[in-house]
Amino acid sequence: MPLNTRLLPLRQIDLPILQVPPELKIRTDQDVEVWKSTKGYADYLLFLHRLSDAVVDHMLPLVNPPKQSQEIIRLLALLDTLSNWVDEIPPLQTPQRFGNLAFRTWGARLEERFDELLSTLLGEKFASASPYLKPYLLTSFGSFLRMDYGTGHESSFAIFLLCLTLIRFLQPEPDEEQHLVLSVFVRYLQLCWKLQDVYKLEPAGSHGVWGLDDYTFLGYIFGSGQLRDQTDITVASVLNPPLPQSNLYFMSIMRIHQVKHGPFYEHSSQLHSIAVGVPNWGKVHNGLFKMQKFWARG
Repeated sequence: MPLNTRLLPLRQIDLPILQVPPELKIRTDQDVEVWKSTKGYADYLLFLHRLSDAVVDHMLPLVNPPKQSQEIIRLLALLDTLSNWVDEIPPLQTPQRFGNLAFRTWGARLEERFDELLSTLLGEKFASASPYLKPYLLTSFGSFLRMDYGTGHESSFAIFLLCLTLIRFLQPEPDEEQHLVLSVFVRYLQLCWKLQDVYKLEPAGSHGVWGLDDYTFLGYIFGSGQLRDQTDITVASVLNPPLPQSNLYFMSIMRIHQVKHGPFYEHSSQLHSIAVGVPNWGKVHNGLFKMQKFWARG
């Protein structure tokens, strides 16, 4: 079956947008339940399904990848700029184990130069969307107040990409969606890992041993999407590191091994349970989508 044929198309939002810019409304579990009843949440789930479908059987590094659009190239350039800022703003020599204050300096630069960044990204045609995109991108890299990072921040970045697609800055087509995951999201993860390492960011809203991962979730969804139809690579293979960096699931597992020590079944019990108890990647992928809805707030 061709990719995405079983999924509905994403709706299009025309510019200019005649609504007030978004503001933070999800503060409680009840707010999450309200969000789940909205058209925006339906758009978000559909977007994640479409991105997952676009990467089935596509491993890293990409072989004969589709040509990157100028919009994808500009997104990658934006993330590279943010990564360069980390090199320009070194951590302060402080005794704190977590939360280096230099992260607030990095965040202040992001806020100060945000309009310039988005103007370069969007160009004149989509400039009117900037106020509606700003809250999502600003919250994509962690809390500058608490100096932490978690799945809620990751979701903000995914919603930022969704918004770019709804206004058709990005195109909801398989080639573009493949690059959104395997080029843009991979670059985003690498930037976030760099921020976490350099500025010692704490996990935000961690569920401890009952959570899948202290920092990320979408990497597992997209990675299990890449592996969804695989039979040669078993689910249990994640128990035998080092793992090749061929998919986002393995990349996320190896990231855990970098930052955590001790037996895998102790510090990552959910992932261990999946490895020993789920028979194939299709069931892993479907199960993670169900879990994503349960942990929607992150």
